[in-house]
Amino acid sequence: MKQHRAVIFDLGGVILDSPFSAIRAWQSKHGLPATFFGSVVLGGGDAGAWARLERGELGMPEFCSAFDAELQSAGGPTGTAEIMAEMARTTLLRPIMIEAVRRLRTAGLQTAALTNNWVSDDGQYARMAELQLEFDVFIESCKVGLRKPDPRIYELTCRELGVSPAEAVFLDDIGENLKAARKLGITTIKVTEPAASLAELERVLGVELVEPTPSIDSARS
Repeated sequence: MKQHRAVIFDLGGVILDSPFSAIRAWQSKHGLPATFFGSVVLGGGDAGAWARLERGELGMPEFCSAFDAELQSAGGPTGTAEIMAEMARTTLLRPIMIEAVRRLRTAGLQTAALTNNWVSDDGQYARMAELQLEFDVFIESCKVGLRKPDPRIYELTCRELGVSPAEAVFLDDIGENLKAARKLGITTIKVTEPAASLAELERVLGVELVEPTPSIDSARS
């Protein structure tokens, strides 16, 4: 069995609830295809407003103006500020994931958060400062000028952890981010449902991360 020394967690969609629910609600409200928002983000590429926001090259007001223009060019309505505010409101902490991070650290493994995020004035600094205490390493795309799936951000995270890519496990909810990590030799787990993902991580590491559900017989005893 491969010897792992560190676990790297994405935030939105892993440690926090997925921000995509806010995007889906906005698309539904305006009668847009389910792939509309993502196609605008991908269509912009590395020079697009979304990528520039996540690398810390745009502040929130500048981003909203630039992304509104991209939405309009794609045939959609404006509403970037509304979407971003709703994303911030709905991406709540998943207690089961934080408990797993704590158990990993207790078991002697290194932990890192690796997130594509942005600078904003919606209370994000306070949230990030609180979360940062839970991890040994905390990498934010907007602060390092790199964003997933750029291989360099995974390499940076591993260096900060003091491990090789082969000694790390990475959990994310986006396939492209996982694919880039796998190419470097990092073991990957796609997160769709938190408990199932942690069960897979338990199998990989041999560390109990979720409190077992008591059986009926044990509950009666």
